[in-house]
Amino acid sequence: MILPDFKAFPRTGRILGVDWGLSRIGLAVSDGTGDFVFTRPVIQMSRGATNHADVVAQIAGDECVVGIVVGLPIRNDGSESDTTKMVRDFVDELSDKTDLPICFVEENLTSVSAQESMGRVRVRDIKQRLDSESARVILENAIAIIKRA
Repeated sequence: MILPDFKAFPRTGRILGVDWGLSRIGLAVSDGTGDFVFTRPVIQMSRGATNHADVVAQIAGDECVVGIVVGLPIRNDGSESDTTKMVRDFVDELSDKTDLPICFVEENLTSVSAQESMGRVRVRDIKQRLDSESARVILENAIAIIKRA
């Protein structure tokens, strides 16, 4: 079920953070208290793949999470892009595949923050790790909101 905010989102338990992309899906998982967040390997999707929701739902089950947080790309002026619509479509499909609560977190500048936290790394390593590092930032932002709510 897609929640409009974090008021009804679980306060304890592992949470899955998702940075969705057409070709790569970045993932991160929290511990049960939300004190620690761990990146997971990036999921490489083949060109033209349409099973993004199936893959994420399976991982959510494997990781025994109580909720899912998905980064929502919003432009700096607050408007939505074509990518925003694709992310919303992905989450609509994901909500059909799982009964877990799903919330959005705006992902403005998460890639910049994630890349800064990675320090000096090779370009190849950035491509392999950046999406999951972005998912980590998305999840950490969500946990901060949950703890304030």
